[in-house]
Amino acid sequence: MTTAKPIPAVSFTTARTGASAKANEMGMRPMQERAFAKRGEQYLLIKSPPASGKSRALMFIALDKLHNQGLKQAIIVVPEKSIGGSFADEPLSKFGFWADWTVKPQWNLCNAPGPDEERVDSSKVKAVGQFLASDDKVLVCTHATFRFAVDQLGVEAFDGRLIAVDEFHHVSANPDNRLGSQLAEFIKRDKAHIVAMTGSYFRGDANPVLMPEDEVKFETVTYTYYEQLNGYEHLKALNIGYFFYAGRYLGAIEAVLDPSRKTIVHIPSVNSRESTTDKVKEVEHIIQSLGEWIEADPVTSFHRVRLKGDGRIIKIADLVDDSDQAKRAKVLTALKDPAHKNDRDHVDIIIALGMAKEGFDWIWCEHALTVGYRSSLTEIIQIIGRATRDAPGKESASFTNLIAEPDASEAAVVDAINDTLKAIAASLLMEQVLAPRFNFTPKDYGKIEGFDYGEEGYQEGKTNVGFNQATGQFHFEIAGLVQPKSPEAVRVCQEDLNEVITAFVQDKTALERGLFDEETVPEELTQVRMGKIVRDKFPDMTPEDQESIRQHAIAALNLTQQAKKLASGGEGGSGEPKANTALLDGVRKLAMDVRELDIDLIDRINPFEAAYAVLAKSMNEATLKQVQSVISAKRTTLSPEEAKDYAMRAVRFRRERGRSPSIDAADEWEKKLAEGAAAFMRYDREGRYA
Repeated sequence: MTTAKPIPAVSFTTARTGASAKANEMGMRPMQERAFAKRGEQYLLIKSPPASGKSRALMFIALDKLHNQGLKQAIIVVPEKSIGGSFADEPLSKFGFWADWTVKPQWNLCNAPGPDEERVDSSKVKAVGQFLASDDKVLVCTHATFRFAVDQLGVEAFDGRLIAVDEFHHVSANPDNRLGSQLAEFIKRDKAHIVAMTGSYFRGDANPVLMPEDEVKFETVTYTYYEQLNGYEHLKALNIGYFFYAGRYLGAIEAVLDPSRKTIVHIPSVNSRESTTDKVKEVEHIIQSLGEWIEADPVTSFHRVRLKGDGRIIKIADLVDDSDQAKRAKVLTALKDPAHKNDRDHVDIIIALGMAKEGFDWIWCEHALTVGYRSSLTEIIQIIGRATRDAPGKESASFTNLIAEPDASEAAVVDAINDTLKAIAASLLMEQVLAPRFNFTPKDYGKIEGFDYGEEGYQEGKTNVGFNQATGQFHFEIAGLVQPKSPEAVRVCQEDLNEVITAFVQDKTALERGLFDEETVPEELTQVRMGKIVRDKFPDMTPEDQESIRQHAIAALNLTQQAKKLASGGEGGSGEPKANTALLDGVRKLAMDVRELDIDLIDRINPFEAAYAVLAKSMNEATLKQVQSVISAKRTTLSPEEAKDYAMRAVRFRRERGRSPSIDAADEWEKKLAEGAAAFMRYDREGRYA
């Protein structure tokens, strides 16, 4: 019998203020107003969740650049043709703005037939050249078309123009990423304006989007998930979790697929461990598990299915079967039909494999159900974004990741658990994205305007905690915190901590040791592993700035995890996880419980202990023990680099305490420092550091 166990890893409850939908006198919602205030910047990066109105924000900014800042033209670049529709004509003056957004039909190249490959269709690249020579103002094309056009025309052809890149996380500083290389050339030439937009708060791979020297030139506008969701009118709870199942997923999916909820199901890739390798039969099985197939609608090609329980007839869109292109085109056309955009009853369930992710707009989606781990954390963010739209009558939304539990009898049990580790990493990062934004300062920094420090107000000599209700930001004072000095380090601490945390939670050694090796001392993770990740990521920074970023990142991760633990059942994570418990409430409780925060206290917390508490309740005990024993057996001696790191920390220990760390100490971390220092001296004698 296949079973599935629900694990609500994190929940977010909103205040439903309606603020994020309210427009000002120019028709701008809060995120758009915030972005428009920075319209004069030559390089602008907008980080904002799906459905927050980035497309329209760009329209306002582009129109101002064209009419008031002397730019000749605006070129909007999107990752795929389907997203081009987001930049169709908009009568902005109807809502109070001073101009309308119009794109002449011949310049929306996303509507042109044919693929975006120059060797197949060079007409689109030719069209870009014709547009640049014309007096028209706006062109919309795909990333691919733009890349080929720049290759053919050169960066100088785009002087004096706005280049707006939607879904900016597709770009990479990796030399193999052509669009990333081209953007670096544009920045070096410095004669175009660039607006970059992304709904993802991290790339999810080892490559940065831009090189640090380029990224520091961008002014960043951040609109958080907290602000977006808290300001909705209808949606009041978002739940994100994963289910472990034994056996085949097709049996487990019946336990989590509720036909009364509007759902997008993403079945696994045919090459994955979860797949049966026959994607069409998998869709048939899902339909049969729900009820009796009646017919394919002649107009939409949606499957009409009579449910087993109440006999209700539901409509299912199949985006998996691509054997009949005419039928598939009908399904896609029906899903995109603007006449049904606000029709809740148009479709009930969408089953997809590679589609219905980025830019797919179905406001009624209440449940995004994904089978197996996705290759990219950014992809998971995009899938979750399908369910976070606000819509009348939609009070809660969920993302569920269905993961195969490793079989304890499998010889390759550790390899099999990789997907589990990746699912946990994704969950940790989503918790980070949903968490309130933290402002960390040293003790006695002083109060910050706009923050409420409680009934007694800000108190000198204590480590204060303040909260800004409007933005969902916390101000935490932390004793011993190192402040960033360089502009780049300040930017990372303010805007890009999630990039650092992404690298950390995706570090296989850190995850394995933190979750499954009971002898791991927390500081081995928080100081040594995180320290190495920061040094590798920012090799040109001073040691002080590197330590500052390390401290800020581990503080953000550990405070979020401790808040989750408090929200889901109290100290030790001993209670059952509770659905609809606000992560924000956990942070508030943490702020009340731990009034005297210092960085040493934060470093002594295993960042993965809250995730382990969830795992221990949900995973088969025999499997868990086998994995623990295999991970423990993989312990290796310290590398010369790690030994050097321990030795440096041992020097700091001696400076602070007036004595060297002892190999016989009761404190495990002190023993590790002594061992590391001894290993460093041994390696040094052997000439390993020459």
